[in-house]
Amino acid sequence: MTRVFIHNFGCRVNQAEAFDWSEKLAEAGLGVDKDWQTSEVIVVNTCGLTGRAEADVRQFLRRLQREKPSARVVVTGCLAEKNREEFSQYRNVSSIIPNSAKETLVREVVSLTAETRQAQEKIKPVNYRSRALVKIQDGCNARCTFCLIPYLRGPARSVPMQDVRSQIERAVARGFKEVVLAGIHLCAYGEDLTPPVTLLSLLQEIVKIPGLGLLRLSSLDPRLLPEDWLEFIAGEEKICPHFHLSLQHASAEVLRKMGRRSRPEEYTAILDHLHRHRPEASLGADIIVGFPGEAEMDYQFLKSFLQQSPLTYFHVFSYSPRPGTPAARWAGVSEKIKKERADELRKISREKNLAFKLRFLNEERPAVVIRKKGAKAEALTDNYIKVSLGEASEVEVRQLAKVRIKKVLPSEVTGEVI
Repeated sequence: MTRVFIHNFGCRVNQAEAFDWSEKLAEAGLGVDKDWQTSEVIVVNTCGLTGRAEADVRQFLRRLQREKPSARVVVTGCLAEKNREEFSQYRNVSSIIPNSAKETLVREVVSLTAETRQAQEKIKPVNYRSRALVKIQDGCNARCTFCLIPYLRGPARSVPMQDVRSQIERAVARGFKEVVLAGIHLCAYGEDLTPPVTLLSLLQEIVKIPGLGLLRLSSLDPRLLPEDWLEFIAGEEKICPHFHLSLQHASAEVLRKMGRRSRPEEYTAILDHLHRHRPEASLGADIIVGFPGEAEMDYQFLKSFLQQSPLTYFHVFSYSPRPGTPAARWAGVSEKIKKERADELRKISREKNLAFKLRFLNEERPAVVIRKKGAKAEALTDNYIKVSLGEASEVEVRQLAKVRIKKVLPSEVTGEVI
């Protein structure tokens, strides 16, 4: 059986795409591997959000060319079209599939293999993920001044509600206890459909699906979170108490330059609402530091906002100019200052996240088993805490279990199955 490895860079949408491909490749008779070193075909799902992400893709492709020259490499994702000429120079790159043609990827991978012609036999799908990821939306119309994604992924496009429901029903039937909804601009879901629908109406439909255990939302845009949406996601017990928001900054001036049309007081109101109604919730955010024109007072405002907010963690990105965006033409903050600011905010994030985890010491949480090796296992709680389980021979990957947190350290949280 031909083995295929899927290597993802970047966002949850890429992960959701890989989840879908893995299921379809398994149905086509291919083995989806967890080790690229033993695979004959390697799919590289690229990310172009930051300069660091782009460099990581290049590094991995060079490694494949050096260490696995016999592999047939399929490059797709946000850099597949932007860097097509560059990637075509790699000797083992067999195919480059842009985002606009991703629906052809499975067919392309199958065509690269010989064994799949006979693969009508029923095989057990690979346990590629412990949680089902479902892409409900792609593309973006927002045009923030720093972001290439609208150029790389195109305008916002939504999956019809019935198709989303069908995907989730299939995942539940295959034994998945948690479903993660992914989208480039999740809160814009349904605006392009005829007739238009909303993310709220989709969620209200999904939570009725029999057998669905937990429903987790990927990144939410605070500009598109009206009060009735907040009330529903904070009040629905099937929706995980884990909310990640694309804040990007807190200074009104920096937000204006980013083209975000947001105000810090709006952020405060949203975070306070979520924290008040779901006090057990993990609250995360994406933050960009060192944006062009970010003065010391802007940074200090951001730092104070993050410290005082109920946020429990934040992903901090040092701004990197993306050629073709308006912000790339503007005078930037020095790399030294960017690094200092990013390091400081990451330290604050670690401290807040540790304090959040300590709140649940000796408490019980529902969790999905995401990894198992021998008698040891790892679970992810509904509120986004990874828990290492000792003797957990009675649980299996994908299982929804109740765990008690027994010890919290900066490096690891340990617990037991109840």
